Amino acid sequence: MTQAMSRSLPVVVGLGNPGRRYERTRHNIGFLVADELARRYGGSWRTKKKSEVAEVGFDLKNLTIMKPQTMMNLSGSAVAGQKSENLIVIHDELDIPAGDVRVKVGGGHGGHNGLRSITNNVGRDFVRVRVGIGRPPEGVAVVDYVLGGMDPAVKNAVPDAADAVEKILTDGPERAMDVFNQRR
Repeated sequence: MTQAMSRSLPVVVGLGNPGRRYERTRHNIGFLVADELARRYGGSWRTKKKSEVAEVGFDLKNLTIMKPQTMMNLSGSAVAGQKSENLIVIHDELDIPAGDVRVKVGGGHGGHNGLRSITNNVGRDFVRVRVGIGRPPEGVAVVDYVLGGMDPAVKNAVPDAADAVEKILTDGPERAMDVFNQRR
């Protein structure tokens, strides 16, 4: 864990789009992982500013889990004011095979508009838990693909992605990368 993250309360942010229309889309994998973490630690959701928030106890610390209730492209406005080094952001990733989970510290947005919004609002030094959704088939637009129905492999990655968040919180992002980025 980075020194800054260990001194301040971490905030876990699952990215997605609000509303029933988007519930089971590839783009909402971050919401599903946030729900899994809240379930594991007995958290209940309440509305706070532009997010649903669950505050839970984890490893003798408080942990805030957020699901921005803005559209994905405006996710940064929900986390504005947070320190980027205290954020763990869970999101879908086109460039990773469907169902694979990877951890990364910092970096660009890679064309992901939710990440672009966050980096524009808080910077780029946050930890990312990237859940692979794979690339769209030829002839399918990216927007249609990410807003399309979630594949079983992606949905089945929810527990692994929650485990990755836990590993980041207990052992730091570098150790989580050692564990999760080597999986096949």
